[in-house]
Amino acid sequence: MGFRLALACLCLTITATAFAGDYAPSFRKAKEIAREQIYFDQNRGRSGSVYCGCDWEWKGESGGRVDWASCGYQVRAQEHRAVRTEWEHIVPAWSLGHQRQCWQVGGRKNCVATDPLFHDMHVDLHNLTISVGEVNADRSNYRLYPVSGEPARHGACPSRVSFKDRQFEPQDKSKGFLARIYFYMHDRYSLPMSRQQERVMMAWDRQYPVTLWEVERARRIEAVQGTRNDFVLDSRDWTAGYKPRGEGLRGTGLKSGNQPSPQSKEPVIGNTNSDIYHLPGGACPSYNRVAERNREYFTTEAAAAAAGYRKAGNCR
Repeated sequence: MGFRLALACLCLTITATAFAGDYAPSFRKAKEIAREQIYFDQNRGRSGSVYCGCDWEWKGESGGRVDWASCGYQVRAQEHRAVRTEWEHIVPAWSLGHQRQCWQVGGRKNCVATDPLFHDMHVDLHNLTISVGEVNADRSNYRLYPVSGEPARHGACPSRVSFKDRQFEPQDKSKGFLARIYFYMHDRYSLPMSRQQERVMMAWDRQYPVTLWEVERARRIEAVQGTRNDFVLDSRDWTAGYKPRGEGLRGTGLKSGNQPSPQSKEPVIGNTNSDIYHLPGGACPSYNRVAERNREYFTTEAAAAAAGYRKAGNCR
């Protein structure tokens, strides 16, 4: 803890409940800002791409060309994406939007155009980092979770993906970094987090402490965006049953588009194998029996129904 406190002294002490100044860019502009003001010096021999640790050469307005030799990368299936870097949403855009009404009626494009809260989440620099494009595609919107029994699919890249279970395990050196981004996003925007995901993120946070680059990155983003990741700067810890502050909801005139189920703050669980959803809080006896690989999470019954699920017949 003392080490993290010492690192925090390097950072600015700005606090904000909305984006500062004129920071309200398009996603394209957010990527340019991320390149020019956050990651400008990280492409060679520094932090490396988030999942594989690859170097890259900057190319174009915000992208780059991956140096496969720097990390022993091998193409799995999509060379056109493996050669380039992409800006990865650590908490996937699908997860940010699929429970909002805008997503139900028009997907990401509609949310970007019509939903101020989704816009803020979509361009939040704390949630954006560099990935090899092919690995970004393979991670998809899969939950971050330990993966076992899966082969290496991208040469020497340490991350693993289970397409069957829809799970992705990042390289060890990125696990704590990713956990603290999850904490920030779920705290700021009042996003639901399952108990399983919470346990994994809390374990990674403890096992892989904050690094100097992580603190510097948070400091740079805070200076540009005016929002502070307290989970990096050590003024806040995520504990079991943590109640999000929802500071990102202020100034938008909005509450969360779908409020949690009244029975509990736990999410509604959809079973992708049966297309049935289960309510928390003891309302549905099979709530905790759904296999992890088959789970899809929702904040309300309405969101689950809109996604094509029907209520379990044994719910009270």
